[in-house]
This record gives sequence, C-alpha cells and structure tokens, in this order.
Amino acid sequence: MTRKRTPSTYADWQAMAASLSFETRAFVDDKFIGADSGETFATVNPVTGETLGQVASCNAVDAERAGKVAREAFECGEWSRVAPVKRKQVLLKLAELMEANKSELALLDTLDMGKPIQSSLGDMAGAIGCMRYQAESIDKLYGEVAPTGEDSLALVLREPLGVVASIVPWNFPLMMTSWKIAPALAAGNSVILKPSEKSPLSALRLAELASEAGIPRGVFQVLPGFGHTVGKALALSMEVDCLAFTGSTGVGKLLMQYAGQSNLKRVYLECGGKSPNIVFADCKDLERVAYHAAEAIFHNQGEVCIAGSRLLVENSIRTTFVDKLLAASESMQPGDPLNPDSFMGAIVDETQHKGILDYIRRGVEEGATLRAGGKALDGNGLFIPPTVFDDVTDKMVIGREEVFGPVLSVFGFDTDEQAIAMANDSDYGLAAGLWSQDIDRIMRVTRRLESGQVFVNNWAGGDQTVPFGGVKQSGNGRDKSHHSLEEYSDLKSVWFSLA
Repeated sequence: MTRKRTPSTYADWQAMAASLSFETRAFVDDKFIGADSGETFATVNPVTGETLGQVASCNAVDAERAGKVAREAFECGEWSRVAPVKRKQVLLKLAELMEANKSELALLDTLDMGKPIQSSLGDMAGAIGCMRYQAESIDKLYGEVAPTGEDSLALVLREPLGVVASIVPWNFPLMMTSWKIAPALAAGNSVILKPSEKSPLSALRLAELASEAGIPRGVFQVLPGFGHTVGKALALSMEVDCLAFTGSTGVGKLLMQYAGQSNLKRVYLECGGKSPNIVFADCKDLERVAYHAAEAIFHNQGEVCIAGSRLLVENSIRTTFVDKLLAASESMQPGDPLNPDSFMGAIVDETQHKGILDYIRRGVEEGATLRAGGKALDGNGLFIPPTVFDDVTDKMVIGREEVFGPVLSVFGFDTDEQAIAMANDSDYGLAAGLWSQDIDRIMRVTRRLESGQVFVNNWAGGDQTVPFGGVKQSGNGRDKSHHSLEEYSDLKSVWFSLA
C-alpha cells in the first residue's frame, strides 16, 4: 500500500487544496446516492466563505432505509457472527488506508471547519490509533465462566447490540468519528454515522475507505444532514438499538427523550463542558504552566468540549500568573489554517462566530475585566483572537456557560476548599485540571473534583488506554479504551444443567 507524501509547507497545502475533489452524496447499502428528497445543503470554508460543495441532506426516509439495510446486514451475520479475529483484520486494513490517506483526510477537516492543518494531522493520528487499538482489542476480550456447583455450568457471553447510530460533532470530525465507530464495528455491530452538517466531508471519504478495506455491505453507512431531520429520525428509529452522541447538552437531553419515545435504545452521551483548570501557588515554573493554561483554552480556537475555560488561580500568584498567560497567548494568534505555523484557525461558521462575540459582549457588560482580545479580526475569514477575562465571578454568564470559543475566564481563590467548591459549582463535569507539587493536596483535590477525568500537571493528557467521558450534565458514556467495547456489546447468561 503506497502512502502519499504529507505536504510540509503552506504552498504545498494550498496546492493540494486547489486540486482536491471529494464525495458529497450519502453512503447507503455500499453505494453513494443522493438524498431521497433530492435536497442538499452547502458546506462552506469558514476562511474564504467559499462553498466547498452541495452535500446530500438526508431525512427520515433515508434514515428508515439505512436502518433496514443495517438490520439486514446484522442479521445475515457476515460481520456480526464472524470470529473477532476476522473483524480485526478488516479494521486494521482500514487503519492502514486511513494512514495512507491521512493528508487528504486532514485537509478535508481543515477546509470544512477551519481548524489548523497541524491540528487536523494530530487528529488523524488519534483516529488511526483508535481504529488500531479497538481492532487489536476485540479478539482479546474473554467471556466468563461463573462459579457454580458440579451439577451446572454457567457462561457469561458478550454479543453485539445490533444497529448503532453514531452522531458526531464538527470540532474534531474524523477523530470523534473513529472514537464512536471503531469499538462499535469491532464488537460486531452495524453502524450508521451522521456527521455534523458543518463538517461532513471526511466521513464520506472514510466510507470509501471502509468499503475498500472489506467492511461488508450495509455494515457501515453515512447519512449527512441536519440534527432535526435525519438525526432525530435515527434517534426515534425502531431499527436502531444504540445511539452514541457527542455534542451539546441540550441536544443530548432531546436524544434521551427520543429513545424513551421509541424502543428504549441505549444512549451514550458526551456533552458540554465548562472545565476548571486550577493553579496552586506551589506549582513549579509559572511560565511553563501559563503556556499550557493558555493552550488548554485556545487550542482548536477554543472549540473543544474539554477546553480549560475556567482558570482558577491562587490569589497570591494571580497577578504574576495572568501576566505570563497573556504573554503566552500572544504566540497563539489565528491565521490561515493551511499555514502550518498558524496556532488557531477560523471559527467554524457565522452562527458560532456571532455567538462567541455575544458572549464577549456579555462579559464586558457584566463587569469582567477584559485583558486581551475581545474583537473579531478585520478582513476575510471568521477569526477571533485569544480573549482573556479577569475578575470573573460565578454569577457571570461567561463564567458558567459553555462559550465554545477562544474565551478564557479567570477566577481567584485563597484556599483548597474554596478552589474545590468553585470547580464543582457547575452543571458540567467533563474534565478538570490541577497544577501543584504537593502530592497530598493533589490526591485530596483529585478525589473531590466532580469530573470524568482529571489532568494533574498537564492538560488533556491520555491515550487510547484510558476512557474519555464526563459526569453530571456532561453525559454518561465513555469513548476510548476497552470500556467503550463494553458499551457496544451486551451480556448473555447461559446456564447448563449437568445433573
């Protein structure tokens, strides 16, 4: 398998973008087709405003058809009942195809939603690593023999659920797709993927690669479209046994309602966040910590579910620390996403851009101190520079609600107890971080933080071996690790009488 050369310069990426062609139709029953209604929607480059293509806009009719195809594929057993090692071989081939085409896949995500190309390449590494991890794991998970008496034998078996619908967000398009579909496919399910209408292109390219890798007809399908049409239809479908979603808390709540209104399908949610990043006065190297604190919010234009958007700094170092953070943010300005030197790219679309600016306006009106940024950049493209508010309180909207943009809220605290209380005073619980050299404090605070994951002296660390997900209104599911395989399989107890 020939691996294509990864472009290395701004000019190289521009040339590749100019020559790129891509699929815009839905992928159903192992072929690309238009939506039943014939309707399309425009996917737009947020840097240039250019329409990249008119993408098939699927609806309930398309969802019903895909659901029946997926059910037939599951029941025939060509994928669901083969030995796990066979599924492993196909998924490893898919990972190799993704590796061979990673530059194209990364470029599609960058053009579609505006993230820097270097960030998209990092996403590809995560997506490919996830596919390989889940493929390699599936033939290493054993069932159980229960401890019974000599007159009986009890087995506990793991079996695939059936049809899984995966609804993924636009901020990490292909990486989040892999987090959802890799364990679901590895476990033997049929999967229907609904990519975000803001970033559908890499998912459609992945469908081509999946077919080339040997995933059987109907086992993997892609339905682009809107949440209120095809997304809602999948959530209500009687053919869908499990719904896996990453996105806003509001939509997550709707999906749970739809599951209850239909067939009580399982719903795994990874929703919003307003993650606290706590800096204690005893942490080492304030300049380094300040850089990572800035990176935690400004990476990917702040369009990150686990963004460290609430910075809690011990008051004795707060003035010094914020000055260092402001200096660090100067190196994180937005630029053309095709330029490998750009730290931030463009905001995904005009709606998101306007929403972020509205939050900034509210922050100023509520009395927070604007220390950096605060205005959209002049010229073409949807760019907002790193924005920092100091003197934020828990009564302010910018201190409580998820902005999903490059906007940091800084709070001060004096005691450990105060820091813990402030960190936990949120509807969300997706991630938290703390910086300290005191191991007793680290263990004490970590245990009390209400969060699905805690980063100690780092932000966003981890690999495929650790689960990713939240608590409270950040959701209930887990991506990555063998725990995600457990979510996409079911337990069957078998009791033998030997009397």
